[in-house]
Amino acid sequence: MSQKVAIVTAASRGIGAGCARELVAQGYAVSLLARSPIVLDLAQELGGIAMQGSMSNLDDLEQLVQTTLNQFGRIDAVVNSFGDPPRLDLLEISDEMWLQNFEMLFLSVVRLVRLVTEPMRQQGGGAIVNISACDSQEPDLGTPFSGTLRAAMEGFTKLYAKRYSSDRIRMNSVAPFFVADNLEELAGWNVPHDLMWSRPTTYAELAKIVAFLISDDAKFITGTTLKVDEARSAAI
Repeated sequence: MSQKVAIVTAASRGIGAGCARELVAQGYAVSLLARSPIVLDLAQELGGIAMQGSMSNLDDLEQLVQTTLNQFGRIDAVVNSFGDPPRLDLLEISDEMWLQNFEMLFLSVVRLVRLVTEPMRQQGGGAIVNISACDSQEPDLGTPFSGTLRAAMEGFTKLYAKRYSSDRIRMNSVAPFFVADNLEELAGWNVPHDLMWSRPTTYAELAKIVAFLISDDAKFITGTTLKVDEARSAAI
């Protein structure tokens, strides 16, 4: 199959669905994963394939990759997207919740790239984008999992990029601020009033940035975290 193929996780809605739509618009076939059955409808709409499953479940990830290879014969790109982790007071987070979110936000990335790296290497390369958040480098008490676990994910991004650059497999992370199609979606969130465009970045807009990092136009960009945060992070 000459058509390029992308795996997108947490693809039933939000950032994952936006990325799936953009990649199809750019000529990719997509293989989608999400817990919600809505992902099956989206895959049908986009002419791709999908399965219900969890990023935290290794069996689901193995089935996702194998099904993709069986259907398309190749994997050119992966977008590791996630649902929003809970927002709890720091010391009210139980050991179990730390472990659950570690498995979701960090270990799932490690597991999935273990599965796709060899197929990518054999076909001559690939690109992986991890969806992070701007507070990964500027921790906020309101989002403790991003300030710790996504920071670890970005460290892994750098290490993986160094290890597999000679195989032409690139990995980057994208760290947005608020992403939504309208302010109503963010009801109950602590959204500042001075957003640059008086609205958040839309899913379609962020998806174009992800698609750029996957594309050959970004072939010399690897191991970095691109902030899409309106300069919210004080870190350089």
